[in-house]
Amino acid sequence: MIQNQSILAVIPARGGSKGVPLKNLRTVGGLSLVAHVGNVVAKVTEIDRAVVSTDHEGIAEAAEASGIAAPFRRPESLSGDRIGDLEVLSHALKVSEQLDGCKYDIVVMLQPTSPFRKPEQVSACIRMLVEGNWDAVWTVSPTDSKSHPFKQLLIGEADELDLYDSAGAQIIARQQLEPVYHRNGIAYAFTRECLMEQKTIRGRRTGALVIEEPCVNIDTEWDLELAEFLLSRSSSDE
Repeated sequence: MIQNQSILAVIPARGGSKGVPLKNLRTVGGLSLVAHVGNVVAKVTEIDRAVVSTDHEGIAEAAEASGIAAPFRRPESLSGDRIGDLEVLSHALKVSEQLDGCKYDIVVMLQPTSPFRKPEQVSACIRMLVEGNWDAVWTVSPTDSKSHPFKQLLIGEADELDLYDSAGAQIIARQQLEPVYHRNGIAYAFTRECLMEQKTIRGRRTGALVIEEPCVNIDTEWDLELAEFLLSRSSSDE
């Protein structure tokens, strides 16, 4: 709780990941991705309740073992790969409020795919939301200039190369590029009104909390290998 506002953390972790099967149960540093979230939640004092939204019994068991409640199962209608975060969060909020007999003022989404998140980053996201009176706050990371939209290309018919954005033709040096950012999946915080009334995860006033530290968002097998490498390197540096 912060400033008398109750906080529900939702960990979305369906079992049907296609890129990496049962991704949320894969391990980094000997811990499943779900367990990594549980370790962080236990250290974020602002969070009043943490629940996993899953359709998979194994993930539910792993969540409960790491201290995250699994009081419901996500319905099949919300378990496909084309279901958005808004639908999943709204469902988890409604069911949790019914089961807990209360209303939560703030929802924090903690995706298991960011195993390097730190408790202080989650707390900072929550504090920014409340203290800045934002509708939502997303954590983001600076995008390397090599991946800037103006440097992206398209391949059309007959392997013809084209610019993703015609403005890229004017870029000669990276100093001309305006900094851009991408979601890093570390934390998202929303007011209840943003989710239930505005019906969006990017509210009318959405703030950005920039995370400068390196982080890995797990989507592929290569991401898992990279995470293990970074973890081993940080351990050897200690």
